[in-house]
Amino acid sequence: MEHLRPVATGVPDEGTPVAPDLADLLRSAGRGDQQAFAQLYDATCSRVVGLAVRVVRDPAQAEEVAQEAFLEIWRTASRYDPDRGSPLSWLMTITHRKAVDRVRSAEASTRRDQGYHHQNQPVPHDATAEAAHASLEAHRVRHALQSLTAVQREALELAYFGGYTHTEVASLLDLPVGTAKTRIRDGLIRLRDTMGVGS
Repeated sequence: MEHLRPVATGVPDEGTPVAPDLADLLRSAGRGDQQAFAQLYDATCSRVVGLAVRVVRDPAQAEEVAQEAFLEIWRTASRYDPDRGSPLSWLMTITHRKAVDRVRSAEASTRRDQGYHHQNQPVPHDATAEAAHASLEAHRVRHALQSLTAVQREALELAYFGGYTHTEVASLLDLPVGTAKTRIRDGLIRLRDTMGVGS
């Protein structure tokens, strides 16, 4: 995996592209810096989606996994510890966990649909607790959606609850893809603040 060089301490020459310092962006995002999160999102989105695609093997599902991962990254950026790994590794770990959770959830749903589970078969406690937590978290997110602007809410609802990719959201809303991504990203930022997750 390509190593990202940190931003030099001096002022770079005009026109010279400089790879962003992901650790600095994470620290700033952890303090609530929306611009830093936007830069982090832009710098890592393709890798996050790429990993999600490799795990879930479905581009539309991968887009959803990436959105969930970025929401958690925004909410927990202040917990990043550089002594425990690189920023990219931390982001990829969160993404991988979300993707594996999505695959397990899909597999469980398939097993239920095919009737592999008998009504009297005990459900493991961990699976029950996990499902309850996911349900509560989904309720919190839906409640927080009410605080968004209409355009942010519309974009996020299509992406999260409608299952559409960024490109499909842009098409449905008759927007450039970049604008749709910005609305989704800004909505994620506002969701984090509304849900009361401190930095």
